[in-house]
Amino acid sequence: MSYRKVDAATYAMKPFEAIGKKWTLITAEKDGVVNTMTASWGGVGVLWGKNVVTVYIRPQRYTRECVDAGDFFTVTLFDGHQKELSVLGSKSGRDGDKIGEVGFHMERVDGQPTFAEGKTAIVCRKLYRDQFKPENFAAPEIIDALYPTGYFHYIYIGEIVGIFENE
Repeated sequence: MSYRKVDAATYAMKPFEAIGKKWTLITAEKDGVVNTMTASWGGVGVLWGKNVVTVYIRPQRYTRECVDAGDFFTVTLFDGHQKELSVLGSKSGRDGDKIGEVGFHMERVDGQPTFAEGKTAIVCRKLYRDQFKPENFAAPEIIDALYPTGYFHYIYIGEIVGIFENE
């Protein structure tokens, strides 16, 4: 299988299903090492006149260090592979080769890392990064439910520079 670029203006996706139910991989590279993590939170839309993806990463995740180290990251969408995505979301790349463990095959699109097993790869150029702050929550029950340890997610907004579908 190989990826081919598609027109972002005509690309159709069901974000609630693709991100929230089927999950995604957020992937980046630091010092020549590719790392990835599973995510079921995210968004796709328009901001600052650009097509963007928004992803959220906890501060302790190795993937955050990799996204911080470069100018680009990818978001890969899947049909299936839930077992593998579960492993990639529960283990750290700091501790070993979790990508090899699940048998995924890294390949590059537009020079950025993604996986041959993916359905769609979205290449993003980092535009913005921030971290959730407790004083900005209008619904404090979210803090109680999701942040009892205080490890608030980082927010990354990336400009979509290319969407690639796997044939």
